[in-house]
Amino acid sequence: MSRRFGHRVKTVDCDILIIGGGFGGCGAAYEARYWGRDLKIVVAEKAHIDRSGAVAHGLSAINCYMGMQWGENQPEDFVRYARSDLMGLVREDLIFDIARHVDATVHKFDEWGLPIMKNPETGRYLREGKWQIMIHGESYKPIVAEAAKKSAEVINRIMVTHLLMDSARPNRVAGAVGFSVRDGSFYVFRAKALINGAGGASHVFRPRSVGEGMGRTWYAPWSSASAYALLLEAGAKMIQLENRIVLARFKDGYGPVGAWFLLLKTFVTNAYGERFEGSWMDEIRAMVGKYADASPLPTCLRNHALLQEVKAGKGPILMHTQEAIGDSREKEEIGWEDFLDMTIGQAVVWASQNIDPRETPSELITSEPYVMGSHATCSGAWASGPEDLAPPDYQWGYNRMTTVDGLFGAGDTIGGSAHKFSSGSFTEGRIAGKAAVRYVRDLGRDLPRVDGQAVERLRQTVFRPLDTYAIGRNEIVAGSVAPGYITPLHGLQRLEKIMDEYVGGVSMFYVTSAPLLNRGLELLQMLKEDMAQIGADGLHQLQRAWELHHRVVTAEAVARHTLFREETRWPGYYYRADHPKLVDDDWHVFTASQYDAQSGQWEMGRLPVHHIVS
Repeated sequence: MSRRFGHRVKTVDCDILIIGGGFGGCGAAYEARYWGRDLKIVVAEKAHIDRSGAVAHGLSAINCYMGMQWGENQPEDFVRYARSDLMGLVREDLIFDIARHVDATVHKFDEWGLPIMKNPETGRYLREGKWQIMIHGESYKPIVAEAAKKSAEVINRIMVTHLLMDSARPNRVAGAVGFSVRDGSFYVFRAKALINGAGGASHVFRPRSVGEGMGRTWYAPWSSASAYALLLEAGAKMIQLENRIVLARFKDGYGPVGAWFLLLKTFVTNAYGERFEGSWMDEIRAMVGKYADASPLPTCLRNHALLQEVKAGKGPILMHTQEAIGDSREKEEIGWEDFLDMTIGQAVVWASQNIDPRETPSELITSEPYVMGSHATCSGAWASGPEDLAPPDYQWGYNRMTTVDGLFGAGDTIGGSAHKFSSGSFTEGRIAGKAAVRYVRDLGRDLPRVDGQAVERLRQTVFRPLDTYAIGRNEIVAGSVAPGYITPLHGLQRLEKIMDEYVGGVSMFYVTSAPLLNRGLELLQMLKEDMAQIGADGLHQLQRAWELHHRVVTAEAVARHTLFREETRWPGYYYRADHPKLVDDDWHVFTASQYDAQSGQWEMGRLPVHHIVS
């Protein structure tokens, strides 16, 4: 340990470094310990692993469970479902790989004490829908985190800012750097393999909730795109970053709708009491062809029908909770508990607006877009698939390894494997953990090397916003106006405005075009230039500054992918007004990007979509 410029430097040597202690990271730690009993495994977590990640405040259901022991579903069925919902474009090998192992993961959760509801008639897990099972999930994350804490050394409160590359082999990872948000120590992690289990991106697009309420988003507000930016700046190949997700949720509180639709059989109408989805099917079919006939109707197309009703002046859209509950005390309790398990804010909204779900319908609305690879979208890294399933061009040695040697991913990080949710992300972490152990074993003495001078340059870069503020604060006028620097909040608000107005956010009804996207890219470039003068008045703001950096890098990738795909593949998620239809002949492919952080250049291309399940 040494002390440089007031910041202690702590060096941590390990065999496997896991970034992020969400479900993907916890799964990676658990499985890596099983196969690597003698290895040093470290988890670097930005918050505290007991309550971090997208499941921090709980869930009311596990959304990915096959039920193979009871013959309910098979992995092939799940691949067909995910492929249909993503309008044909998924990595079927990765999804099949998760589906064949996910039940074992859920059984682990059951053994560890997660309260999973049982069907009193069959003794099986209580189904919410075809793939979902109901849980009492307020403590879901602490239960799963316990397994990770027993499997690895967990270092909480570490903001990882950059990956370290091998000084002798530029396309091989050698570790990462970051800082403690508590005491400001600069951490240098030297690792033989790295698994990125960080979160996707909220607050890249401007949220519907603004002002004091801007933290009220559907996806975790602390998910700052580290799943993507860390990999992009390391030169990893990424796919489908245009495939942002938009959710139909209860208005203002973003409360979940799954239990209401699937378990309680609630229905939705426009303001005039009309069930509207069917009335838009001819228009939808003209836009997307055969994909409109899928059952269930793909998520994005359900969004499209809702949006068309609103634009036609038939809003608000109403979920008739009163019809579902009726006189059933049990159903009412299920509805409230659904919120209290995972979105307490929605219960507060109901209370504050005098909404009694037994008597009054509730408004639904579509959210702002988010970038993620674990829900109903496919954004993420191009990764090697399982040896027994992946076509030759989908496989290069180690399962879930990206195009950077030694760099693995799980959860939001991996592209093409939609609908994994919590259990699937943990399962993908297990897959990556096992593969990373094999990679470390195969290295032998060919270990990655870290350049000390490169580390020192990064140290200076990481703490520069503190120096910028220390100098610029002497020029502050009118209490808070700083001519010499921008704050992380200023930068975030600029980013959200650019993405909202030019890349298809809520204010534009998710519509964009080539002229809009090109102008948005110009404005993003100006924001990047101003980011060189970002100031931070302490460690919390320093964390916000680097979260903003990760969001900006990812936002540019989203814009470039959206510009490159000249079709509207997912109406309801976003629309290319200049290319308003789905064009399978030209675009039944994955969009791919690779960023060169040194030159600032982007390389865009296409990658094949192979169908391995009929």
